[in-house]
Amino acid sequence: MRPGLAKPAENQTPGIPGLALVAPDIRSEPPDLPGNVSRMPAPDVLIHARGLAKKFGDAVAVAGIDFDLHRGEAFGFLGPNGAGKSSTMRMIGCVSPPSGGELTILGLDPVADGPAIRARLGVVPQEDTLDVELTVRENLLIYGRYFGLPRELISARTARLLEFVQLTDRADDQVEPLSGGMKRRLTIARSLINDPEILLLDEPTTGLDPQARHAVWDRLYRLKQQGVTLVLTTHYMDEAEQLCDRLMVMDRGKIAAEGSPRELIGRYSTPEVLELRFDPAEHQQAAEKLADVTAERMEVLADRILLYTQNGDAALAAVRDLGLEPLTSLVRRSTLEDVFLRLTGRRLED
Repeated sequence: MRPGLAKPAENQTPGIPGLALVAPDIRSEPPDLPGNVSRMPAPDVLIHARGLAKKFGDAVAVAGIDFDLHRGEAFGFLGPNGAGKSSTMRMIGCVSPPSGGELTILGLDPVADGPAIRARLGVVPQEDTLDVELTVRENLLIYGRYFGLPRELISARTARLLEFVQLTDRADDQVEPLSGGMKRRLTIARSLINDPEILLLDEPTTGLDPQARHAVWDRLYRLKQQGVTLVLTTHYMDEAEQLCDRLMVMDRGKIAAEGSPRELIGRYSTPEVLELRFDPAEHQQAAEKLADVTAERMEVLADRILLYTQNGDAALAAVRDLGLEPLTSLVRRSTLEDVFLRLTGRRLED
């Protein structure tokens, strides 16, 4: 290690994979290689929580939630700011002890067995925590040593991971001049150096352009195929819909809903949504008349009116039968964003 570089804290762990048309199998080592923690026996339920709570003084961040995470799942936490997502992730990551309830991770107690659990986790933090004075390759090599892995094994994994995130040609460059997207991909690769059983991802594609986001989604899906269990928070509803087998919507520290993306859309929204825009001078009057249109729910926003309905085209015909002619109309399918906004509202919270 270069002089003056501080060793990270024991519980600091980043990472997830990134971008290549053909990705190598990063979990292809034989089971007898030293340091391959993913081959250790573990129960099917990797994370078990009952009545899990977290308080900061008198403030309740997590108010007694229950959930189980199974091996091979991609599980997502959704919620507005202050919903309790980050507090829950920090408890799962063994960096913040629960204030109450029951939590087991990989069959272990996160308070008593924190170091053993962290050795089997990979974490992609919301902010990159790379050592910018080191090269791309050195960031992975040194990070692997924190897990006590043999140098030969770290070197082999580093080569595969850099190929996985398309940074092989930048392996000997310093991190400082890399683009934001490249730094994010390196953080993703670094989180996989210990071959984790559970990968925790806090807003994994924040700051990436659309092309890079889709490439990361592809890598995450391939990781899930290889048996890595994913737990993520995201504010991109399309990301949650694409990646997650199961979602938990949190609001004010409690669970507002849980299920697959399709289940949540079917339970809390309608098959279609009709979006209408009127002349601003006629907007309010149109909203009053639209109360006569058959719809399961109507939402009046500042710039448009949403009608949640079983048949958007039929609803649009009913709108015109009332003598209303919107400036624009759009019939679309319901999305996870419709569910999210219905459950959590459109308010802003800090």
